[in-house]
Amino acid sequence: MTPSFDLKEEERDIFLKFYDFLDRTEVGEIIKRYENNNTKSGGRPNVNYYNLLATILYGFATRRDTLREIEEACNYDIRFISMMEQIRPDHSTISLFINKVVVPNEKEIFKLINNQLIKEMKVNLDDAFIDGTKFEANANKYKFVWKPTTFHKRLTSTFFSILQENEICQDFHYEEFVKSSTIALSISRLSQEKDRFNELKYTSLMKTLNSLLVKVLEYEEKESICGPNRNSYYKTDYDATAMTLKTDYYSGLGTNTHAAYNTQILVSEGIVCSYLVSQERTDIREFINVLDLFKWIYDRFPVNVCADAGYGSQKNYKYLKDNDIGNYVKHTSWEGNASGRNPDCYTLNESNNTIVCLNGNIGVPVDIPNRHPKNKNGQFFKIEGCNSCEFRYYCKKYQKILDEDFKIFELSIEFLKEKQKAERNLLSAKGIELRVNRSVQVEGVFGIVKQNAKYTRTRRRGLNRVSTEIMLTFLGHNIRKLFDFYRTNKRPNFWIAPKDLKDENFKKPSAKRLSKKGTKINNKIFKN
Repeated sequence: MTPSFDLKEEERDIFLKFYDFLDRTEVGEIIKRYENNNTKSGGRPNVNYYNLLATILYGFATRRDTLREIEEACNYDIRFISMMEQIRPDHSTISLFINKVVVPNEKEIFKLINNQLIKEMKVNLDDAFIDGTKFEANANKYKFVWKPTTFHKRLTSTFFSILQENEICQDFHYEEFVKSSTIALSISRLSQEKDRFNELKYTSLMKTLNSLLVKVLEYEEKESICGPNRNSYYKTDYDATAMTLKTDYYSGLGTNTHAAYNTQILVSEGIVCSYLVSQERTDIREFINVLDLFKWIYDRFPVNVCADAGYGSQKNYKYLKDNDIGNYVKHTSWEGNASGRNPDCYTLNESNNTIVCLNGNIGVPVDIPNRHPKNKNGQFFKIEGCNSCEFRYYCKKYQKILDEDFKIFELSIEFLKEKQKAERNLLSAKGIELRVNRSVQVEGVFGIVKQNAKYTRTRRRGLNRVSTEIMLTFLGHNIRKLFDFYRTNKRPNFWIAPKDLKDENFKKPSAKRLSKKGTKINNKIFKN
């Protein structure tokens, strides 16, 4: 049934601008590779894929992001009906299109559309903000599987003990994780040496080895599903990893593990410029990957990057330095240094590269026989004069012996330099501006998506499909910003630090308070 009414003038204007915008993105060149409207062999032509892509993007932009909602909109919403030119695709057609066209070209579609959007809105990419969140996967909570490496090692030990005790396959070399092929070969060898054993012993050995073979096949399957970089998965979504979520509607906050995906985004002026969906439990390893994707999309790096303490590592700092990117990334001890309640025990005097403790004592490099630093660039230092220091109970809070007049510890000079550089940047006027905007921009995106749009759980399964779904969600967020720009012709405004804003300084730590805190921790560890 053809609608007897038309779009409002404002809606029609945005509608036409949106189609013109899509034409300028040249995303249609990707769609052309999949369109097949030839009806010479009979049957109806396929749905117009270009219109369908526009309809799906418009649906995500207007928060109609499920297959059923888009299908219903194509039947009853004049905007969607106009986009589809009176064609009513069902949810299976929409699903097939997403899986066939969008999933294989996910990153290319995001790149083309976002590049054009940023060009038209004149988004400044100099200052970028990175943060991550976890979206619960569409999986059964009670189908959680650990990677069975511990059990596999135990089984390996049992298997080789049986071979040794019964002098079977003495030419076998010990394996850390015994393979199913190795056990199968031992069963074959045992059958060849059947005459060496009485019937009862032979039957018992054969039964044991067969049960081990069945178990190892199970372990190998689970380990292959987990892959080398994670330790768990869910049976209803093999790609989902067990993670602790901030909001746990089963039993409180962060108390149970759930099937989830880690999502990283890079935001500039409220626009999601880069994203990454992974199986990592922590954010720290995905910092470089999301910046690499930004470089691939825009052929440049941002001038400055601001992120919270979840990304402050030596590897990430080195990456920023090597690519000449402004380092405004907090480190794990930032809050302790800022408040003075849990400060670093040592700082680097960059004028002469010496280590200075809280009391002002100088640390000197030392070598310890038969002991090597844990970190690649680590170095041992020794500070003397601890017994006369007001901070000694705080500095030695994790040591059992407190009456020694010295302390030996390991530090990385390179990391300390970059860490203190990040601190100076963050305490500057520009750093204050970026810290304020980080909480507004990148946290604001997650607030809009998770709270306003109620999108906290993925609807598809498998890493590729979930990544595409999240890409469409963030692309919908960006396009909604574009519609606001069309309506108002104004770009979003964010706080800019006034020119007379002074740099901040860390609070001076209190020796008395820190000593009490250190003594309390030390007593809890060693005297309870």
